[in-house]
Amino acid sequence: MEIADYIIADDRRLVELTLDGDHAAFEYLFNRYGDAIRRLFLQRSTSPEDTDDLLQETFIKVYVNLHRYSPEYTFGQWVYTIARNTHIDFERRRQEDISIDDKFSAPASGGPSPEESLINSQQRSQIERYIDLLPEQYRRLFVMRFLDDYSYDEIAEKLRLPMGTVKTRIHRARERICRFIKEGEK
Repeated sequence: MEIADYIIADDRRLVELTLDGDHAAFEYLFNRYGDAIRRLFLQRSTSPEDTDDLLQETFIKVYVNLHRYSPEYTFGQWVYTIARNTHIDFERRRQEDISIDDKFSAPASGGPSPEESLINSQQRSQIERYIDLLPEQYRRLFVMRFLDDYSYDEIAEKLRLPMGTVKTRIHRARERICRFIKEGEK
């Protein structure tokens, strides 16, 4: 193929060519989306070194899973989803690598005073009690969304629930927590 053919080819055509073994076609896909994905990682406060690693990891996953791409979605949406999930996995791994002492030690300067730490602890305990008051169907989704930081898609997939059900239950759980907080302030 001529360079001009690659440039004017749409994403679906480039995917087809890549699946047929045309590595240059994948390079053009990378060039179309690489900068946007790099900006996404940088916006999420990832260091430049980590950004390069995440970008590479994302496009390796794209290449390996290209046969799974469905044209019912735009290629950009599909790549973005892979990039977002790659970043989530990276953050989870990074949290797992932090020692328990580092996670719970107060910073040397600018950290909360003992009084602020006590207040924060009391507030956290109160929120945990409010969460315990939620019915199980709401509690589980609330914890997954706000404490475990799962996306709505991940929750729906993991629990095998329709997206509408997930969104409704999380909304209702959030409303109940807010009501508990308001009632507790009286």
